[in-house]
Amino acid sequence: MSCSQGKFQEDCVCEVVRKIVKAQDEVAAAANDNCCTTGCKQSIDQLLSPTVSPVDTTIPFLLYCKGDCDLFVATGVKGNAVYDCVETAVFRAKKIDKGCCAVLELLEFEEAPCPPHHHDKKASGCDLIVPPNTGNLVETGICITVDLHCFCAIQCLSPTTPLEV
Repeated sequence: MSCSQGKFQEDCVCEVVRKIVKAQDEVAAAANDNCCTTGCKQSIDQLLSPTVSPVDTTIPFLLYCKGDCDLFVATGVKGNAVYDCVETAVFRAKKIDKGCCAVLELLEFEEAPCPPHHHDKKASGCDLIVPPNTGNLVETGICITVDLHCFCAIQCLSPTTPLEV
């Protein structure tokens, strides 16, 4: 999705995430009572105009950091007595405030494509995304809070309904 029809807009990532949250909220509420073929606009349109049943609930997305433009890979930890570490580049927007501070849930693929990365080598986002995985995303329940001003690009994936933890 381009920023403002060819014009640079400082908060374009923030605005796209805001639209994703709004679309997901509309679908959740309904469920409870250009030239690009892939992108955020297409994913939002698919989510709001489903052609298959059951209705998908989530637009997963990738974020790219400002400066180095590398794929943003987050690490999160869950558990009480025994901890599990999750490393992923795929997110679901949960909430966003007016200042572009967003709560994102880390999503992971049903089958990990490779063993966990070690910190001596910078992980590639594609190492976390490419098959062999089922293509199904799984909720982790791990949420992080990010400042969307820190990102320069967003790529939306096709709408889906993540599997519950």
